[in-house]
Amino acid sequence: VDQRRNYKGVGNCIARIAKEEGAPALFTGAPATVLRACLLSACAMGITSEIKMRLSTTGYFGEGGKAFGGVPMLFCATLVSSFCANTVANPFDVVKSRMQSSAAEYGSMVDCFVKTVADEGVLKLWSGFVPAFLKLAPYTVISLLLTDHITKIVTGKEAL
Repeated sequence: VDQRRNYKGVGNCIARIAKEEGAPALFTGAPATVLRACLLSACAMGITSEIKMRLSTTGYFGEGGKAFGGVPMLFCATLVSSFCANTVANPFDVVKSRMQSSAAEYGSMVDCFVKTVADEGVLKLWSGFVPAFLKLAPYTVISLLLTDHITKIVTGKEAL
């Protein structure tokens, strides 16, 4: 509560941060945010493709994984990939949040990683994993299912 700034809206927030802290303060935590997004997307799509390929040969999802239009197989693949992607990206999410809330404490993203691990242990990098996964899993499943099916409709080929 003592750090509450009582912004009147988004525009007021941006203007006040730029005026009071300087324009670079608007980008506090941006490197960690970009890195997290890249890792999350790369893991989600790459792992989905790999697991989908492997599951299609098991026979559990029909011949070539085509049972029920391939939806059950793709659902399982995206669920697993979402878990893996969240495991890889969560440390960057923790660092991003810490840098955005306490930027003065850290000199850089690497400094934030080092201080967090030194002060609170390596497992602290995965704090908030369960809520993050519960948020990410439905998003990943729905978006990659839609991507795959829309791509099949438009191009006749699978997207993942």
